[in-house]
Amino acid sequence: MTTLGTPLSPHATRVMLLGSGELGREVLIALQRLGVETIAVDRYPDAPGHQVAHHARTITMTDPEALRALIEADKPDLVVPEIEAIATPVLEALEDAGAVRVIPTARAARLTMDREGIRRLAAETLGVSTSPYRFCDSLSELQEAIDGGIGYPCVVKPVMSSSGKGQSKIDGPDDVAAAWEYAMSGSRVSNTRIIVEGFIDFDYEITLLTVRALDGTQFCEPIGHKQVSGDYVESWQPHPMSDAALRSAQEIARAVTENLGGQGIFGVELFVKGDQVWFSEVSPRPHDTGMVTMVTQWQNEFELHARAILGLPVDTTLKSPGASAVIYGGVDAAGVVFDGVEAALAVPHTDIRLFGKPESFVKRRMGVALAYDADVDIARANAVEAASRVSPRVP
Repeated sequence: MTTLGTPLSPHATRVMLLGSGELGREVLIALQRLGVETIAVDRYPDAPGHQVAHHARTITMTDPEALRALIEADKPDLVVPEIEAIATPVLEALEDAGAVRVIPTARAARLTMDREGIRRLAAETLGVSTSPYRFCDSLSELQEAIDGGIGYPCVVKPVMSSSGKGQSKIDGPDDVAAAWEYAMSGSRVSNTRIIVEGFIDFDYEITLLTVRALDGTQFCEPIGHKQVSGDYVESWQPHPMSDAALRSAQEIARAVTENLGGQGIFGVELFVKGDQVWFSEVSPRPHDTGMVTMVTQWQNEFELHARAILGLPVDTTLKSPGASAVIYGGVDAAGVVFDGVEAALAVPHTDIRLFGKPESFVKRRMGVALAYDADVDIARANAVEAASRVSPRVP
């Protein structure tokens, strides 16, 4: 039986989020609706999650001493990693000592913090279908991997990056050096290791949100998405799939998430061609493409995550087809203002989320437009239209 305390009391249920961007902000809101006392941690002050949590902390989360000191001082019941760039050995040590419970597990946080850990688990331990791949530590190794069997076209990614940073497609020998330099610039840490993947001629890619809860594993309807330079710009739910492909996707997602263990939501990314499915990546947390669930599901991905980690029942039922479209910053400036919100909300069946990020960049995700409709194509068009009407600017 789950017992929840009263926030800011001696018996509070305390949850610490490591990473407090737009996804973490929604998780914090979902937790607070269940009476949880929240601690938002990020590397910069006034992050989106800082603005809604009971407590805001600013540290470098890759610093093991700072991370350990913070957890030991705040004594949360649960530590919930919301980003990958974290000193995960500290989490493993604290979990092993029984000092804290890490979501979903400290091992899962370590394995998924870089593409090498999770790819080797999926392909080499679990035998799940993936694209051909090699890990490389230098430009010469990258060229050798391509010439030795990966071939052209191929995709290069840093082993540690997010939101498509450092990811590029190589179509021929003239692109190799530039792809290597771009991967180096996009890595979250000072790390020269990359993964090069053989290109799969897939029909589409999906995110299969997989929820591991105390009442079993459940799947949300598949989410389709459009990416530009590896970064999501649109998503929609449901994405049509054959029954055979959906079964394969669920089998792969179940195998990977059961191995990782623990409770919570996992964003499993998959490539699909006809009835064939390949594993791409997994995040043991809400997924950016899953923001569409704020308009499509009775319990969105953030509520599902909050319920699952607290040991509460979950419901992945679809409420309505819908779509999301990213609102970019458009300018490099701090404290931007947003014009056009009224016009955006005049588009039928739409909603807007502005994340409250203190600093804008041209290609930084500053918000998202959401739309629902019985026809998912109409929802997509409405979401894109609503997003286009929001204009961040320097005041």
